[in-house]
Amino acid sequence: MKNSLFTVYIEQDEDGVFVGSVPSVPSCHAQGKTQEEMLNNLKNVLKLCLRNIDTKVIEKIKFIGIQNVKI
Repeated sequence: MKNSLFTVYIEQDEDGVFVGSVPSVPSCHAQGKTQEEMLNNLKNVLKLCLRNIDTKVIEKIKFIGIQNVKI
């Protein structure tokens, strides 16, 4: 699975910490004081997560989009 492209969700919490997650990979989350630090941390976590998962399943998951829902 070399040079694979993953969608990353990025948020900033109330303390200013950047939190990133890869929705197509279970339990793949990381944080950092800057976006750059968070992305570097997330790449390391992603490599570890991919060692323990069937990559054929991951390759079939496609990012569709984000939808707002009013309640």
